[in-house]
Amino acid sequence: MRTPDRTAHQVFEPFARQGTVLLTTFRRDGTPIGTPVNIAVEGDHAYIRTWDTAWKFKRLRNNPLVEVAPSTLGGKPTGPAIQARSRVLDGEASAHAGRLLARKHPLLHGILVPLTHRLRGHRTVHVELTPIGHA
Repeated sequence: MRTPDRTAHQVFEPFARQGTVLLTTFRRDGTPIGTPVNIAVEGDHAYIRTWDTAWKFKRLRNNPLVEVAPSTLGGKPTGPAIQARSRVLDGEASAHAGRLLARKHPLLHGILVPLTHRLRGHRTVHVELTPIGHA
C-alpha cells in the first residue's frame, strides 16, 4: 500500500518546535552554504529573518531554492533537510513574520535582533519558506 504524500503543513510540523535550523543557500556556481537561523512556522509556511546586506540574503535573491534542516545552535544538522522556495516579504506580510518570530523567540527576535539591526544601520528582511515537492 502506497503511503500518502505529506502535506506542506506536515513537512514543517517538526520545525514548529525547532528553535534553530540550518538554512542552506547556494552560490551562483551551485556551492551550498549553510547558515544557522531561527525559524517560526505557521501552517504550511516558515519564516526567517536576516538583514539586507547579509550574504545569505544576496544568495536568496539570486536563487530562491534553499534547503532547511533542523540543527543545533551552531548549525550541526540533527535531522534530514527539506527543499523549499524562499520569498522575500514586504509590507504587512513582513510585519506578520516579524511578530511570529518575536512570539517564538521573545528576547532574541523581540528585542535583541531588531535592536542590533537598527544600531548597525541594517534593514531587516523577512523571508517566507514554502516546501517544494509536497502535495
